[in-house]
Amino acid sequence: MTTLELLAPARDLECGMAAIDHGADAVYVGAPRFGARAAAGVSIEDIEKLCLYAHRFRAKVYVTVNTIVYDDELQEVERMVDLLACAGVDAILVQDMAVLQMVKRVGEKHGKALEAHASTQTDNRSPEKVDALRRMGFKRVVLARELSLQQMSDIHQAVPEVELEAFVHGALCVSFSGLCYASQHCFQRSANRGECAQFCRLKFDLVDADGKAVDKPRHWLSLRDLCRIHDLGRMADAGITSFKIEGRLKGPAYVKNVVAAYSRELDKVVRASGGKYRRRALGNVQLEFTPNLKKTFNRGYTTYFLDGDANDIASPDTPKAMGEMVGRVKELRRDSFNVAGTATFANGDGLCFFDQQRQLQGFRVNRVEGNRIFPQQMPRELRPGMVLYRNADAAMERMLAKNSASRRIPLRVNLHATPTGVRLDLHVPQTDIGVGVEMAVEPQEARMSQEENMQKQLSRMGGTVYVAEQVTVDEEAAHRFVPSSMLATLRRNALEAMDKKIMEEEGKEELSGNTDNSPDEMRSAFSGKSPYPREYAAYPYLYNVANQQARDLYAEWGMTQAGQAFELGGGGSRPLIMQCRHCIRRLLGCCTRQTHRRAPWREPLTLVLPDRRRFVLQFDCQQCQMNVYAEK
Repeated sequence: MTTLELLAPARDLECGMAAIDHGADAVYVGAPRFGARAAAGVSIEDIEKLCLYAHRFRAKVYVTVNTIVYDDELQEVERMVDLLACAGVDAILVQDMAVLQMVKRVGEKHGKALEAHASTQTDNRSPEKVDALRRMGFKRVVLARELSLQQMSDIHQAVPEVELEAFVHGALCVSFSGLCYASQHCFQRSANRGECAQFCRLKFDLVDADGKAVDKPRHWLSLRDLCRIHDLGRMADAGITSFKIEGRLKGPAYVKNVVAAYSRELDKVVRASGGKYRRRALGNVQLEFTPNLKKTFNRGYTTYFLDGDANDIASPDTPKAMGEMVGRVKELRRDSFNVAGTATFANGDGLCFFDQQRQLQGFRVNRVEGNRIFPQQMPRELRPGMVLYRNADAAMERMLAKNSASRRIPLRVNLHATPTGVRLDLHVPQTDIGVGVEMAVEPQEARMSQEENMQKQLSRMGGTVYVAEQVTVDEEAAHRFVPSSMLATLRRNALEAMDKKIMEEEGKEELSGNTDNSPDEMRSAFSGKSPYPREYAAYPYLYNVANQQARDLYAEWGMTQAGQAFELGGGGSRPLIMQCRHCIRRLLGCCTRQTHRRAPWREPLTLVLPDRRRFVLQFDCQQCQMNVYAEK
């Protein structure tokens, strides 16, 4: 039986606990420093609290330490990894190979299986690369978002011993993760240091080789958001075992809604598998709302390249969230307008529309009378017939601001007589997790059966994470006189024993520690062939080596070509700052694979910022890839 995991983001302790409550099997959080979202670091104290909460449900906690690290920071990072191990985390997500070695050392020091997971920042898009990461000592690899279902399956077939994690929801990076240097080049804010300035969401002019405008200024590199909620079963069959939701900068409402939606869908996959799959964590989730992904922040959804070539992946008109389509503007008045459609509205809703220049305009609803909307300020650009979108649902936001879910572990409870008293057995259904606690009781027969009172007392789980699914009392025990206070003590002792048992089982379920090959074996494996894409040879800074320890490791493994990180001056005079599967030529309807239409421009095409900085596009059709170069 294969274990499947829904992996949720958490910007803080509140989001992490909400993710568990709403159905996550694991959460990932940022370390206090050196995570790929610098604004979403979580304190060691809160990470420890989250571990204690998650492990009660046998859920996991992973921590991102997935930036590149400079030489003068190495000692600080290793101290932090040590503290994270003490806090009880289950794995560290890593980009820098020096941090990989730290995770191994700290795990050995504490005698525990502290796993290292290869972050998507390590550019994981081929069987050769994933196998190389396995040899380096990673237990899990987070795959590149750009991979198709077939490519995922090929990797799993080639390297079956490595756990594969893949994104299923959230914002998309237009460049292969870890290989975007645009933010560093333009704003001295490194994406590989957790400080991405979202260069890809900017508006650009697009000009041809003659300097002529190809189209009006647009957000040419902005993508829609990922949504693969209906593809979880296919991804599981391809070898994916961890389904990752993006969003460590998002708040609790986003986490609750998205996690609840995906958890329900993953439960369907498990039920339909006939015993092939199971969920990692324990507990049943009771929701107080109906999940709806249309009501959560999104730029429009795409499955990206899951089925090979992809269309409708871009969001060139706006990088902002549009939300769900709710109707069309019907009749305008001075202070209000009617909406044609079936949607209902509430005071405080956020609505938006594209004006005649295709610019997204938004406003707040002040008052609603049926299908008549009274905005706080009437938009000047609104016209009859325009499509209306809702990007903030006030009713949903109010619902999600409350306690919107509970998670309880079901128990089967059995009380039976012993020669000296009674024994209470607790068992988690569909697992081998069970405990038994005995209590001595004076041998006093009850005049009548005590079964009903005993069931009532033993089903009271109070403020614990448990719920009594079934309570049985054997006939002999039912005729023993056991005071209610003793039953309460017996129940409490048994629940404490169950807490301990689940924590023990959670520890046993961990994979073994990280293993790796010797340097000689590594050199032999890579002799004459690089596991890295061909661009790495031409642009050695793509290895993202920012410290001497990482440089020495690559040299030991026989990869002496690894160059100095872009952030340390390794870029050169005309650097390759992005490698993308998204293609502007395809967006304009001139893909050489899809049409024989001749492009009405002369290449190369160039993106131009308002401050006149220029970025030249190269279309590598053989690899179905668009490269972006910074022009001096």
